[in-house]
Amino acid sequence: MATAAAAATAASTSLRPPCASQRRLAQSLPRRWCWGIPVRSAGGSAFRAERRRRSTLLCAADKAPEESLKKTIEVDRLIDTLRDANPRELDQIVIENVLSFDAGFWVRLAARIDLCKSDDDKKDYEELAENVMNIVDRLVHKTDQKIEQSTDVLKAIISPAMHEGDVKWPPKEPDTLKLMEKEIARREQEGQLDEGFLSEVSAQLRQVKQDGDKPGLQAMLQKVLQLYASKSLQKRSYAYKGGQVVVPEKFLESVIQAPENEWNKVLLDGLTVGKGDVSPDDLYAVISKRIERVLIRTEGGSYQQRILVEYLKEIQARAEEVVKVLQGPTI
Repeated sequence: MATAAAAATAASTSLRPPCASQRRLAQSLPRRWCWGIPVRSAGGSAFRAERRRRSTLLCAADKAPEESLKKTIEVDRLIDTLRDANPRELDQIVIENVLSFDAGFWVRLAARIDLCKSDDDKKDYEELAENVMNIVDRLVHKTDQKIEQSTDVLKAIISPAMHEGDVKWPPKEPDTLKLMEKEIARREQEGQLDEGFLSEVSAQLRQVKQDGDKPGLQAMLQKVLQLYASKSLQKRSYAYKGGQVVVPEKFLESVIQAPENEWNKVLLDGLTVGKGDVSPDDLYAVISKRIERVLIRTEGGSYQQRILVEYLKEIQARAEEVVKVLQGPTI
């Protein structure tokens, strides 16, 4: 029979496409390290094992009675909805409520089965449990496949910086970044740098930050997101309006196109506090405008939106640092 643990895993997660619930399905799956990159491993004890452990789990619950009762009522309502649904509706209800299929749900469903007064009712509930777990398993399987695909894409992108399974960062070879940029461009043209990919990179970056023992891998994953953001933001130009050059916009685009380690020089050469003719306020204004455009053109709460906005804010933060240094302390 399908695994209840798979359902519990599904309930604790954070992936996005094709819908918000499925997006959550990927984020918190168990992880193991492979080639310097954490990848998720499958888990799972059977539904019958959940039934056997039901009493233990209930005794171990430390929630207040009121909260526990409220949760039970919610789970019962979901079970009733699932029981009354036809096969087509059942799929949709499971997808929309995927975060609800945690251990508590399966414990409650097992209790409902044990409380059945007729064998027919018991069989109906057991069939429902199996159908729900099959749907959840399919979601988990699709998520696993997407995670593997995204991990393979990431490995291909960072392979120029990998040596004998270890990350060498900053890279010694001068063409490493160019090779990474080339691979990102190719994968982007093939439509592989999607929300699932960005979710996977972001999840791995969070994991590395939490571990705190792989600074090279952390810097490299951050670089991947920077290269992605730079490539994406270069797709649209706002440097010309009515046949005229919009100087602050053109300057911002020159910063976006530049490698992150060259931002200081570009800012110094372009800002009025340095050698250029763009005031800091004008630069901040076009950055704010570009952020507004990103918010309008991307899906709210998506990884794409988050990464692009963060990249633009990093440019502004760097500009503010440069301005502060050049202007000196204020009195």
